[in-house]
Amino acid sequence: MRTYIALLRGINVSGKNMIKMNELVVHLSSLHYKNTRTYIQSGNIIFECDAKEEKVFENEIHQLIAVKFGLMVPVLVKTDSAIKKIFENNPFINNNNLDINKMHVTFLSETPIKENIVKLIESKIESDEFILTNDAVYLYCGNGYGNTKLNNNFFESKLKVSATTRNWKTVGKLVEMVG
Repeated sequence: MRTYIALLRGINVSGKNMIKMNELVVHLSSLHYKNTRTYIQSGNIIFECDAKEEKVFENEIHQLIAVKFGLMVPVLVKTDSAIKKIFENNPFINNNNLDINKMHVTFLSETPIKENIVKLIESKIESDEFILTNDAVYLYCGNGYGNTKLNNNFFESKLKVSATTRNWKTVGKLVEMVG
């Protein structure tokens, strides 16, 4: 068995796309996921299952949510080792002058193609910084994530891949939960 983390995008935000996590966990058991648990209400699901491609899990969870909750929710799935690697490699974390509460990670569904990476790099956003890797974008939003243009829609439009963002505390908690 392998451990995976599913990151749902845009649920339980401002009263929209409401999904009770305990109900979702019950429904996920029908997919034969084991030791399924969630962290907070924003769609962070940890589960164990026999190894499959992440895209298979993304499709299974997406379809289950569509059928059981009537919602079309983007889903990204990463292995526990991929999440740990992203956590361990945050280039902003060793800068003592930066506020950890203003750090975020935007998880990418796949590695963007080179021409789209160039478009992203050419986009400069005042007061905010980002560093792109193959499967994530590390963010430092000096004025807070709620005030940045570096949101999921921005990265999806530039990179042409699906994306979902978590604050640094959430990423740390997910790593802690998977051991």
